[in-house]
Amino acid sequence: MYIHTIMGKRIKKLKNVRLHREGTDTLLYGGFAIIAVAVILWRAFDTKIPFWIFTAIFGALYLVVVNFYRCPKRFYDGDTAGLVVAPADGKVVVIEEVEEQTYFHDHRMMISIFMSPLNVHANWFPVDGRVKYVKHFNGNYHKAWLPKASEENEHADTLIELEDGREVLVRQIAGAIARRIVTYAKEDEDCYIDEHLGFIKLGSRVDVFLPADCEVCVKMNQPTTGDQTVIARI
Repeated sequence: MYIHTIMGKRIKKLKNVRLHREGTDTLLYGGFAIIAVAVILWRAFDTKIPFWIFTAIFGALYLVVVNFYRCPKRFYDGDTAGLVVAPADGKVVVIEEVEEQTYFHDHRMMISIFMSPLNVHANWFPVDGRVKYVKHFNGNYHKAWLPKASEENEHADTLIELEDGREVLVRQIAGAIARRIVTYAKEDEDCYIDEHLGFIKLGSRVDVFLPADCEVCVKMNQPTTGDQTVIARI
């Protein structure tokens, strides 16, 4: 039996973090390596030019990586009943009715959000419900905004059943650079808007397959904020 999710009574399992846990090792070891090399350059040369050049270049790159692993704490401020929120920060690149053949075998409205390397790459559950199915598929690494990426690229599918029995499919897709998809969703567990569904490293995309009669609330090329932008009503 589902737990009713009305404003002020939703169950949230968020951790108060500012940098995503997926980046802990990368940031820690990368920071140590940069400091170590900088110290060596400072002591090894009479001139400090190599030190300053290295520090400027790799310091800037490190800040880019820190930006990539940002993990803002977000809460949707309102009643979530019947809402579908953006599962990721990025830009809407697809809004179309498609024939989904993996699970539904019928027409579905697909909304796709492309994440550039500069976007936050945490993914959120777009709806409240119960996770029915989670599966990872190996595949190619086409550019994430291409239509064929949805089916041919490496991806992970999470099927969510709503309280009224309808189903929503969320597909995390690896891009040309992305090489790791992390999915936290577990089968037979309740899930809620405001909770993290997973994480995709570097440029990538998330597709949401909705009932064909849903009301789309976004337009092409519209920027989205994960867990905040309402992309549809069902």
